[in-house]
Amino acid sequence: MERDNLMHGARTALNTNADIREWAENYLKEKTRTENAAMTDEEFEKHWKYHKPEIMHEGAAEAMQAWKREKVKR
Repeated sequence: MERDNLMHGARTALNTNADIREWAENYLKEKTRTENAAMTDEEFEKHWKYHKPEIMHEGAAEAMQAWKREKVKR
């Protein structure tokens, strides 16, 4: 239940703040690219295009935590 609440809060934040959403999207895209290093750039862009909604949904809480850590560093 706690995880669901965290994910819901993170997704709400991403949907209401375009700057945070852009940062989170870039964070998750870079992370996904690293995980799929064997793909060519063209293959990865196609993969990202079709899997982006799923990746953004699943990674919302992680991205928000990373954003908060980055914000504290500044």
